[in-house]
Amino acid sequence: MTESKEVKIFENAESVASAFAFEFYQMVTSTRQRFDIALSGGKTPKLLFEILARDFNKKIPWERIHFWWGDERCVPPTSEESNYRMTKEFLFSKIPIDESQVHRIKGELLPEEACQDYIRQIQSNLNERNDWPIFDLIILGMGSDGHTASIFPHEMKLLKSDEICAVATHPETGQERITLTGQVLNNANRVFFLITGKPKAKRVSEIMNNLKKAKKLPAYHIEPEKGEIAFFLDQKAASKIS
Repeated sequence: MTESKEVKIFENAESVASAFAFEFYQMVTSTRQRFDIALSGGKTPKLLFEILARDFNKKIPWERIHFWWGDERCVPPTSEESNYRMTKEFLFSKIPIDESQVHRIKGELLPEEACQDYIRQIQSNLNERNDWPIFDLIILGMGSDGHTASIFPHEMKLLKSDEICAVATHPETGQERITLTGQVLNNANRVFFLITGKPKAKRVSEIMNNLKKAKKLPAYHIEPEKGEIAFFLDQKAASKIS
């Protein structure tokens, strides 16, 4: 682990989500500028969305925030597998935002069409640094195989892809997904990992302690060159860190 990785450990998933929600609140209220955030799917982000909608509904300047996703399954927006649908149900439906602030990946299109459409949205809306788009914050999770966004260990080439987005394939189900690529993730101003649960402990330990094994994990290679990175972990996910 490099010295630039900040690690924050909390009692449980709810504590992780609460701590992140407060940090996000401080982040967006410390500036009056537009704020572009790429969201993640999963159980911990769901908790986060519930907390934001319940405790920060009237505190956060939602009108300045634009929402994106780090990845999405190639499914319609009404599908129970859709990251967009989950976010809409637990956050968007409960806060005052306009449709123009939501930039979803159109999973109902053919994968390559969805990929190109998302690239066009990003290029039309975001500023650039070193010819890559800049997100103010990207929220990432990590699978028990070490994947992040939809960059899986069998597709490490996506970490250095020359494209903003790519079509990825789940190694077990074969399901296609659209994902931001590694160079975009590493160009963000901030990347915050939210990782909870005992099944993630081995990979977290490898990222923090075992360079040889960590190099095989996509999540290890996410480290913004010009930005901040932080790991929000619960005690179970952090249990094997030496």
